[in-house]
Amino acid sequence: MARLTLVYFAWVREAIGRDEEQVERPAEDVTIRDFIATLADQGGAYADAFARSDRLRAALDQRFTPLDSPIGEAKELAIFPPVTGG
Repeated sequence: MARLTLVYFAWVREAIGRDEEQVERPAEDVTIRDFIATLADQGGAYADAFARSDRLRAALDQRFTPLDSPIGEAKELAIFPPVTGG
């Protein structure tokens, strides 16, 4: 069984209560947005953290990636709020 490391940053991490976790990697054609919806369906802290995917950004294997991209064979999915400069 292939595993996917989920890494959470900023208020996503605070809402879920952990920095990262290991999950079974979904089918290659599942998009990041659809996977986030699956996480939200778990309820509780996940539902709160992922209620609005439009407020989230993602990176697959440390490369910024649009939420409509398939997860493919990635080993790591990072989920975080928009990054601001300053």
